[in-house]
Amino acid sequence: MEVKTFNPYTNEQLGTYTIQDLDEVRKIISDLNSRQSQWKINIDERINKLKESKKNFEKNMNDLATLMSSEMGKPITQSMAEVKKTLLLFDYYIENGKNFLSNEYVKTEARKSYIRFDPLGTVLIIMPWNFPLWQVARAAIPALLAGNTVILKHASIVSGTSLKIQELFNLDEFKSVITTGEIADDAIKYVDGVSFTGSTSAGSKIAAEAAKNIKKFVMELGGSDPYIVIDDSNLENAVKNGVIGRLQNNGQSCIASKRFIIREDIYDRFSKMMYEEFQKVRVGDQLNPDTYVGPLSSSIQAKVINDQINQLKSYGKILTTGENNGNIIRPTIIHLDREYDEEVFGPVAMLMKFKTIDEAIQKANGTPYGLGSSIWGNTDEAEKMVPFIDAGTVSINKVVASDPRLPFGGTKKSGIGRELSRYGLIEFTNIKTVWVN
Repeated sequence: MEVKTFNPYTNEQLGTYTIQDLDEVRKIISDLNSRQSQWKINIDERINKLKESKKNFEKNMNDLATLMSSEMGKPITQSMAEVKKTLLLFDYYIENGKNFLSNEYVKTEARKSYIRFDPLGTVLIIMPWNFPLWQVARAAIPALLAGNTVILKHASIVSGTSLKIQELFNLDEFKSVITTGEIADDAIKYVDGVSFTGSTSAGSKIAAEAAKNIKKFVMELGGSDPYIVIDDSNLENAVKNGVIGRLQNNGQSCIASKRFIIREDIYDRFSKMMYEEFQKVRVGDQLNPDTYVGPLSSSIQAKVINDQINQLKSYGKILTTGENNGNIIRPTIIHLDREYDEEVFGPVAMLMKFKTIDEAIQKANGTPYGLGSSIWGNTDEAEKMVPFIDAGTVSINKVVASDPRLPFGGTKKSGIGRELSRYGLIEFTNIKTVWVN
């Protein structure tokens, strides 16, 4: 069996890859298990190896960014930004990892009592196409630093990027496999932990398989993030950042701002300003540095969004900024008359009104997801809302974004566990208690 990759703008075939079967995947896991016993011993050696990996990514930034954009449609400037952000992730863990993993001493009646953070073994990371480097790095780098080995099963449409990432890590302790989701699920029983980023439906199946085999797992799943504007104290800034939050990565981001909840007396101004900004956006070839919205990742993804837009016609008024063509979905605004709680994974902003803060909170939480939330307006008033928002992240006067220094993850159907920061590093460790009399 083979998998083929295509440029979603030109439909040009980019590569053909042979799918590895379960026996081949098991052999790779077995080899990683053998290497892990040595890899886990010396953190200084692991740090030095990751420093070399970082240099490889830095030297090959342009080629990697072009490959990422070519395979999944991300505008080239955003692919470059993704690589640069990954370099900062390397720096963060290289600088802080040793301290994060140091023994934590606790005063008890013992002569000495402390907590160790030992690696679990081999971690399977199953990653999506939308941030094809960042999603991999934020799982793989801390797992490797903690002393685990890592096997990557990437989305098939970014198979070339997956193998390029393996090449640039240049570690025997990190391997990428080209295989199916079914085979990856079957492989869970042979690893020691699983990290998955992707849809809630796929995450549920993977979590069930991991639970059946008593394997540790971390899930970062879907989102339908609210963007709440509670007053007009910084309305222009709220509009401009709302455009970024909705259209970045062609609208294909779990933490994209998707549902705009606007106080009713400023609703018309906000929606008018947002539509004007949407009309200014350059749409087209993702490899053109002037493009801000490129094609969706595939014809399948474009069909899903077109179908949702047609479905949403019964939910309110639709404003388009042009005709959709091929895998291009032009920035679209929908004025909702009633709530729609499904995730729209494309450049579609859904707007709704609220009268009171309690109503805004109710609308924000009126979804099965709880990944991120953004509130715009008076800082003190916005911060009072934070305890009542069901989300893993609440950003005030800022678009939701992941940051290596802060934990990232969701509640409800948006996930389990955390990535990034010290919390993400210790997810795939055995938190071991030591008591010495």
